[in-house]
Amino acid sequence: MAGDVWLKTTRHFDDNKIKRPYVTVPLCEAVVRNPEKSEPQPDGRIRYWAWVPQDGHYWRVVVERDGQTLHTAFRDRNYKGAGKP
Repeated sequence: MAGDVWLKTTRHFDDNKIKRPYVTVPLCEAVVRNPEKSEPQPDGRIRYWAWVPQDGHYWRVVVERDGQTLHTAFRDRNYKGAGKP
């Protein structure tokens, strides 16, 4: 991931960004670069979770199987994680 530039997003990501302008590419990058947890999905996409202090929530970011295309991102209220800082 180091040095990658996020030039690609799915239409799903773009549509959600319109409805939720607080979902930003830099926020997603921060989650993917410093995840607390990550796991592959059955469809090949990869899920990443991280605590975002400036937002006060855990976020889940899902990236396409190419590892460089943002698919979706949202506050994951069900993720328990290691505990909120």
